Amino acid sequence: MTKRLCIYPKDVQCITGKSYRYSARLLQKIRTELKKDKNELLSIEEFSLYTGLKLEQVERFIIG
Repeated sequence: MTKRLCIYPKDVQCITGKSYRYSARLLQKIRTELKKDKNELLSIEEFSLYTGLKLEQVERFIIG
């Protein structure tokens, strides 16, 4: 089983139940607060820290 390092809007959409557009905006908001460029990827760990979700839960949800 391969583990991914980065998270995408589709993943956030599945986790939160919100729309794809909301998910993309949330990831962009996190990038902005972390002072990352618009095109830089966001790690699953960074997403977990920002949202307060446990890393293990997020990884399990994404991987299956």
